[in-house]
Amino acid sequence: MANSDQSSDPTVQLREYVARGGYGPGAKLPPERKLTDDLGLSRSTLRKALDVLEREGVIWRHVGRGTFVSQDTEVEPPDALVDLGRKLTPFRMMRARVAIEPAIAREAAINASAEDIAQMEMAQQAAYSAETWRAYEKQDDLLHRAVAEAADNPLLLYLFDQLNQVRRAVAMGNVTRRTARPSREHVSFAEHEVLVAAIRNHDPQAAYEAMRTHLRSVSARLFEVG
Repeated sequence: MANSDQSSDPTVQLREYVARGGYGPGAKLPPERKLTDDLGLSRSTLRKALDVLEREGVIWRHVGRGTFVSQDTEVEPPDALVDLGRKLTPFRMMRARVAIEPAIAREAAINASAEDIAQMEMAQQAAYSAETWRAYEKQDDLLHRAVAEAADNPLLLYLFDQLNQVRRAVAMGNVTRRTARPSREHVSFAEHEVLVAAIRNHDPQAAYEAMRTHLRSVSARLFEVG
């Protein structure tokens, strides 16, 4: 058992454990039994810390599969993806997303489990409650990855993760936020509702169109592209 400081914040302990352990984006964390031993925490305290990190978008959990490190926006992508990102404009990046992610959403509508849908709904609600744009964007990222996970195809999930890392490597500093956080009327909230509902209803064509509409809307708002 690790000699952890019992008076320290369990969430801080867990966050430092992830950082020290070199768990990169997409990495699976050890099972709860090992985490409680390594950190010197009770099972209930550990789960509360996991809940906090999940709400922050640091980790995500899939029932029956485990706990995974999220695709943190502060993590540097591999050099090859950085180089690729430098060759892309935001316009081309969004065109790539419009070409790929609707097809992933269609597969998600076919294959999504109840746990997958619960994961989407959790990210959706956390995005709506976000107090900053940064927090919103983390939950938006988790929602889109939950859709890719629900497709139940390792190759599609891999392609999504690579696409997502290239997206982060594309310079998007020209995006200006006029408010501290998304307004309650932010159009993406309604678009996410339609997307998640289509997947919940196992309607592949509706899911495809919902994702396509959402991404085209994002393109128009952020980059003024069709």
